[in-house]
Amino acid sequence: MYQLQINDLTFGQFLEQYWQKKPLLIKQGFQNFIDPIAPEELAGLATEDCIESRIVTNHQDKWEAYHGPFEQFELLTDSNSTLLVQAVDHWHPQAAELVEAFRFIPNWRIDDLMISYSTPGGGVGPHLDQYDVFIIQGQGKRHWRVGLRDDSLKQFAQNKSLLQVEQFNAVIDAVLEPGDILYIPPACPHEGYAVENALNYSVGFRAPDQKDLLSSFADHIIDMEAGKKRFSDPDLSPRASIGEVTASDKQQIHTMLHDLMKDDKLYSSWLGKTLSEPKHEMDLAPLDPPLELQDLDEIAIENPIIYRAGGVRAIYQICETHVLLSVNGENYTLSHHCLEAIKQLTDHTTIDFKAIIPALDSLEFKQTLTKLFNDGTYFVEDSDPEETDDDDSWE
Repeated sequence: MYQLQINDLTFGQFLEQYWQKKPLLIKQGFQNFIDPIAPEELAGLATEDCIESRIVTNHQDKWEAYHGPFEQFELLTDSNSTLLVQAVDHWHPQAAELVEAFRFIPNWRIDDLMISYSTPGGGVGPHLDQYDVFIIQGQGKRHWRVGLRDDSLKQFAQNKSLLQVEQFNAVIDAVLEPGDILYIPPACPHEGYAVENALNYSVGFRAPDQKDLLSSFADHIIDMEAGKKRFSDPDLSPRASIGEVTASDKQQIHTMLHDLMKDDKLYSSWLGKTLSEPKHEMDLAPLDPPLELQDLDEIAIENPIIYRAGGVRAIYQICETHVLLSVNGENYTLSHHCLEAIKQLTDHTTIDFKAIIPALDSLEFKQTLTKLFNDGTYFVEDSDPEETDDDDSWE
């Protein structure tokens, strides 16, 4: 397990002084850092159809970006090239452990772990991200420059998939060594170039914008067959101008739309679904044959460790009459009696089964847990590895 130390700051002090405010260089944030993945393993992931990957090159000031999957890696030259692989925490359990060190940030805000491998001079150029990111230096060294937010900076496209920003004044200008970490808030310009062959790990955070949220909410209204109330004006009277949309008309339409947001059941179900949906495919292993409800009682006797699969998004909301558990875009309505067990499933990636046993008195919780196991989002490992070669077997 990786232990994060943010210089001499507590997590609370970091959030108060730096989070979404200004960048920070964290020297030896991970002491005695050991890479959880080798460059060859990263390249192996980049050959998979279901995993998003890119190679970016900058030869003779000409930037190019190529999208995977890659069968060969001739584009990854001895200099000025970078391989980037998205959502590695979904596919590589050891790499996923890096994300756990940053879980002092709420679960729904954490996005994924991107890993890059660069040859000397390799990078993606000066750019802006519209989300927070922690960049961890693995093997090798990388020279970073980071500036403060400056809304006057102009962005431009080097090609269709590579947006960069003009040169900026740096407040951080440093060569990072293994275990060093950069925290970069949204819209702060930054650029990093490998000094030698280097691995970097980027823990990114979600920051949905208004248009994405409204679009998602509209889709949810359609899916739930809600929002059927129509505009009506039974008290309509003659107007001097029939071309005018009056203030009263505007207010009534505004109220109609606002009433949808005020529908707590509709709003909460949408929020849980959209905030827990993964953006990338996952390495889940659904159980075959599936578990039955009574199987949980037998499992409980052994009190095994429950594991949450890498990249699974699990959150909850406390509503007036129930707790809404949301896992990977699916909602489960459970009683307040199950809250402590729900906290175990959402706050931790490894859980002692005995910690959730009291909630098994609830049929709804038992059904939910059975489904989560069957979907492969949570699992227990076989207690006797000699019985089977399948780590996820329940036999």
